[in-house]
Amino acid sequence: MLDSLTRQLARGSALSDEEVRDAVGRLVDEQVSAESKADFLGALASKGETTGEIGAFAAELRAKSIQPTLDAETRARDILDVCGTGGDRLNTFNISTTVALIVSSAGVFVAKHGNRAITSQSGSADVLEALGVRIDLPPEEAARSLREHHFAFFFAPKYHPAFKYIAPARKLCAERGQRTIFNFLGPLLNPVRPSAQLVGVPRAELCEPIAHVLQSLGVRRGMVVSGRVNDAQLDELSTLGDNTIAEFYQDRGFATSVMSPKDFPLRPAALADLAGGDRNTNAEIVRRLLCGEERGPKRDAVLLNAAAALFVANSAKSLVEGWELAAELIESGRAKAKLEELVAASAR
Repeated sequence: MLDSLTRQLARGSALSDEEVRDAVGRLVDEQVSAESKADFLGALASKGETTGEIGAFAAELRAKSIQPTLDAETRARDILDVCGTGGDRLNTFNISTTVALIVSSAGVFVAKHGNRAITSQSGSADVLEALGVRIDLPPEEAARSLREHHFAFFFAPKYHPAFKYIAPARKLCAERGQRTIFNFLGPLLNPVRPSAQLVGVPRAELCEPIAHVLQSLGVRRGMVVSGRVNDAQLDELSTLGDNTIAEFYQDRGFATSVMSPKDFPLRPAALADLAGGDRNTNAEIVRRLLCGEERGPKRDAVLLNAAAALFVANSAKSLVEGWELAAELIESGRAKAKLEELVAASAR
């Protein structure tokens, strides 16, 4: 079946939802060879994934995830995830993870879905672990952390056990120099099924299709962004160039725009000013940002992305208001206190 679908893709024919369902079934079947899986994933990428295919893959894979049970009060709240797909290879520090902690300190329920580093030196799991935040909570404890602390990390391998059967094929694709649909599926597979998401992608042309997929998955409020840095693209909002944005409210339609960061009080900066390092280096950057000790371009990058996250979470009426709120959360000590609270809870 998988080889037949590979031939179909090679002819340029898109997959139906039923064919995607069959393909996912084969991809997570340990009896199917890694070579057949890699050939299929390569053919899909070479054809170019349609919005329908991306949505169907996300729905099927999310259905196979371990889904934590949230109490009715938590589920009734807006739940936010903020993350980038990775893959921009610009070696910036963990901007999204820093933003998630700041936004949580505003009282927003943040369900952070992430993994260890794949295309960078330090993934969200790596830096949180280095900060002292537990990343491997079982579903019931993660749900309690979300309820009691307004933050929980959902470690992707723990919630997507079927992925271990796809990993060899992904590795083979990487050895072939071939990207796959999994390069941008991560933010679409949060097992909590958040109602609001801020997603960063490394190519501007992905903003609109990924936003449409989020909308099809039932996300109430979504924003997908890609920021320009010279001739490259950042999977975050950029303080160094224009930003492509696709956003929607579930009941108010869809819009795309280009946003310049010039309306914000930015310090002069270059890409090197946003550079990160290994997990310990990035953890120290996060601490300095949350404590208000870092006042330079890294802080500006965090404030801009936190502004968008607070806006998406309905905690700010505009990006300007979100910027001001994020700055206040740092200056008041609430952001630092949130990290200390999470570290103390992890130690118990």
